[in-house]
Amino acid sequence: MSKSAYPPVASHLDDPKDAVTDGRRKMDWALQHMPILQSLREEFEANQPLDGETVGMAMHVEAKTANLVELLALGGAEVAITGCNPLSTHDDVSAALDAHENITSYAVRGVDDDEYYDAIDAVLDHEPTITVDDGMDMIAAIHEDHPDLIDTIVGGCEETTTGVHRLRAMDDDGALEYPVFAVNDTPMKTLFDNVHGTGESSLATISMTTNLSFAGKNVVVAGYGYCGKGVAKKAAGQNANVTVTEVDPRKALEAHMEGYDVKPMEAAAADADLILTTTGNRDVVVDEHFDVMPDGVLLANAGHFDIEIDLVALEEKAVDNYEARDGVQAYELPDGRRLNVLAEGRLVNLAAPIALGHPVEVMDQSFGVQAVCVRELTANGDTYAAGVHDVPDELDREIAEIKLDAEGVDHDSLSDKQREYLDSWDHGT
Repeated sequence: MSKSAYPPVASHLDDPKDAVTDGRRKMDWALQHMPILQSLREEFEANQPLDGETVGMAMHVEAKTANLVELLALGGAEVAITGCNPLSTHDDVSAALDAHENITSYAVRGVDDDEYYDAIDAVLDHEPTITVDDGMDMIAAIHEDHPDLIDTIVGGCEETTTGVHRLRAMDDDGALEYPVFAVNDTPMKTLFDNVHGTGESSLATISMTTNLSFAGKNVVVAGYGYCGKGVAKKAAGQNANVTVTEVDPRKALEAHMEGYDVKPMEAAAADADLILTTTGNRDVVVDEHFDVMPDGVLLANAGHFDIEIDLVALEEKAVDNYEARDGVQAYELPDGRRLNVLAEGRLVNLAAPIALGHPVEVMDQSFGVQAVCVRELTANGDTYAAGVHDVPDELDREIAEIKLDAEGVDHDSLSDKQREYLDSWDHGT
């Protein structure tokens, strides 16, 4: 039980009972299309692998995430959760989670900075033994403000690219004091969630928010990591003209050989209809780029934090700004040009008013990996030293096998002779 003065979600809602009903309906719909989590529910309920654990979570609280949270509770854990972004919580889903006897949810949409961190503190008052993070804000809060918890934390999991980058920097400095699985970097997450999930959900949200088509438009994708690759591929599939901006010469070359135009941002911005950032870094779109953008350009971000587009500089440059459409803020410049920012520069596929996040089937895979990683920490956490760890390959393969079985897809297996050949070094010409 939290000792914090910050209350669970029901205290923030006018009609929590109706919210619970609506949130449960969303969760049930998603679960129908999550065969991996369905399979793990049977195992977790039967075996209670998380019995005695307390899981503290900072995630995007929407229907798909909620089914992961409920899975952990069904596996025996007490779970406390809050949001990992001020705008990505679905309040009805948060209420549905909070109604579960083993789950407490502090996630509320539209909180300010103080409330956001108060909610994290409330989760940490539950004294978690395992953490599940999206962006690393909870892990940072533990190390900076609650170091007394570290000795009893078995380990953690990190969901997203930005969070893993922060964790690796922390680890390099010798400051990370418990083991954390880099769930973002494992194949069952990276190859599907980052590529197909980000590509599909970002563009779908932009299209629904603006009611505009991508066909024939000049779409600039900032960054050609896995997320950028997905956005570029999906935009090209909708007949957009795709330009990629990159700082890494190898990734720039890869984009070039995939058939995309590659330009510096200043050149790309001059002809852009849409600029979508996917870098996880700050100051990707800045003052000098605003100077060359055409009237009506759309600016959106698919990275975790709202730092990729320099909104401070844009506000200073603008003579007026107003809500042009729900989820779209127009900034009018002195020369009359209007630059349109979606979702306040936050991750557009989750923070826009009608955003639903990644497709259900994609998140089923990512959250399946999260679940088995929590199970692994419960069973074998004392075998992992403090620091960032790759997800054990056998866990990643386990999730792939469950998915293939659910899809009715069979595949080949290595013979003993093939396995021996691959493991040997003395087979020459």
